Amino acid sequence: MPRTARASVGGVIFHALNRGNRRAPVFHKPADYDAFVQALADAVGRIPLDVFGYCLMPNHFHLVLRPQGDGDLGR
Repeated sequence: MPRTARASVGGVIFHALNRGNRRAPVFHKPADYDAFVQALADAVGRIPLDVFGYCLMPNHFHLVLRPQGDGDLGR
């Protein structure tokens, strides 16, 4: 059974993270990091979202962000 989606309330700061399966690398080469940052910038251009910080490591990443509208975090 899938997990219930977490509430995404606008105006609240979230710490979001994701890790590779079995701690496997998510980023394999320097261009992968650049592509992730570009994808994050594209998302901010489409969705009203404040990004306060991020940390990219070979097998996971962290984001500190604040969606402006309810439900925007999942988008």
